[in-house]
Amino acid sequence: MRQSKLFTKTRKEAPSDEVSKNAQLLIRAGFINKEMAGVYSMLPLGLKTHEKIKQIIREEMNAIGGQEILMSSLQPKEIWENTGRWDDELVDVWFKAELKAGGEVGFGWSHEEPIGEMMKNHIRSFKDLPVYVYQFQNKLRNELRAKSGIMRGREFGMKDSYSFCDGEEQHNKIYEDTIKAYERIFERFGIADRTFMTFAPGGAFTEFSHEFQTICDAGEDYIYLNKEKNIAINEEVMSEETLQKLGVKKEELKRVKTAEVGNIFNFGLQKAKDIGLFYKNEAGEKTPVWMGSYGIGTTRMMGVLAEVMSDNKGLVWPEEVSPFKIHLILLDGKDTTDARDEAERLYEDLLSRGADVLYDDREVSAGQKFADADLIGISNRFVISDKTLSAGQIEYYSRQKGTTKMITEQELIERYV
Repeated sequence: MRQSKLFTKTRKEAPSDEVSKNAQLLIRAGFINKEMAGVYSMLPLGLKTHEKIKQIIREEMNAIGGQEILMSSLQPKEIWENTGRWDDELVDVWFKAELKAGGEVGFGWSHEEPIGEMMKNHIRSFKDLPVYVYQFQNKLRNELRAKSGIMRGREFGMKDSYSFCDGEEQHNKIYEDTIKAYERIFERFGIADRTFMTFAPGGAFTEFSHEFQTICDAGEDYIYLNKEKNIAINEEVMSEETLQKLGVKKEELKRVKTAEVGNIFNFGLQKAKDIGLFYKNEAGEKTPVWMGSYGIGTTRMMGVLAEVMSDNKGLVWPEEVSPFKIHLILLDGKDTTDARDEAERLYEDLLSRGADVLYDDREVSAGQKFADADLIGISNRFVISDKTLSAGQIEYYSRQKGTTKMITEQELIERYV
């Protein structure tokens, strides 16, 4: 991509009605466009980052046997009525619409009931289990107050996965595999050192669920944390009884503000009973399926990364989710075209090698190029100028480390292509 052809432009100021840091930075850098409160569109840079976030999750889900599907956002009223969750008193975030042909549909805020209904067509015997599926989908929730930028919106991207098992032992294997997969995902996102698996409310089905909470000033949760013992407890379940069960004292814990970036939930048998999802076990007995669900908000993750991986100049993306791996910047010479000729040659060579590169070929000042580069936050920056030509090397700047060094073209190709 030539930056001169990129239709989005950086902005000095964010919209006056946008108060969240993540949205301010992402709007100013040209990653997203605000459509209305709680609703954002992905622009080319934002879409590339979001797709890279999804791809990391996809790879780790596939590695533990997940199979990707894509379900409809439109959901029939009847399957939610069967579990009582069509009622607005029970679920207060529904978007609903009347069909012209008659009847009513909901816009998916979750897919637990629809996925269970679908599995009735595919699970009949213990030989059909386990099944582990996941999808990337936009969820629609009629939030009363949409705030926190893309960390909490009325429309947002999510990876939601569901397991269907022949008993608790089979379920526990998938549950533990998912924990490990999530840990690898957060390691690849560069937030493993500030993200903790947290004991959280279990709802109607179990005493505890598990959340993954990232330390973040813009978060909406508080957890009590002991890093040495690797124990984290959501404030909602903090009690003397919980402390005793986990073998920790309150004075050993530190209260920190966090953002939930993932969750895993054991439904046991009750969810399948509510849905009517049964199979025949080895003895030929009709048995409810053991279910679990596992979520990671993909746009939420993008917002959290913008919050915790940024500085006073702009965004600072980890390399694996940076919109481009390479930001090639041309500084035109005053009296010659040598630098431009060399930058053009290198850009074309990088493209021929399949490199992921944004080339700043614009005819603007060096100051503007560097300011825009800092704001956009691509992890690896390479500068070509008359100065670098005379040295026979390329200037490399690491956005994450804030360090500069001179490297050869061969080093660039070997390390970053």
